[in-house]
Amino acid sequence: MDLTTRISELAGPAAREAGLELDGVTVTSAGKRSRVVVTVDLPESEVGAADLDTVAVASRAIGAALDDANVPSTPYTLEVSTPGADRPLTERRHFMRARTRKVALSLADGGELTGVLQEVDGDVLVIATDAATERVAIADVTAAAVVIEMRRLD
Repeated sequence: MDLTTRISELAGPAAREAGLELDGVTVTSAGKRSRVVVTVDLPESEVGAADLDTVAVASRAIGAALDDANVPSTPYTLEVSTPGADRPLTERRHFMRARTRKVALSLADGGELTGVLQEVDGDVLVIATDAATERVAIADVTAAAVVIEMRRLD
């Protein structure tokens, strides 16, 4: 079993104890140490973002799980974070987490669609645009991202 898989097996339950889900693990060399980046997120059933206190709880639990198992067995630096708003939406669970947000989609037929992701109905996205409500199969999406809206909160 490779190191990334082993870390995932240890980090997943530790993240769930904090109310988060494991989103990914990356291990890279950083001199004599390894850099272990663990990405966590809220469960797909929730909308919003994980708060820093919850991420800190998850970080401590993940660190303890890795230390208890002596994984990795060499010195390492652990970084635990959320995916961030600029993460590409590539899986159904990513779209689930983006509900109520404005998204931009590139479609397999060459078209583009921007609107508010209202719902994920099975494997179909329900997008509200200025003109209508569109239904798009996730399989027909070639690229997607949340649109970061910069506006004043008055």
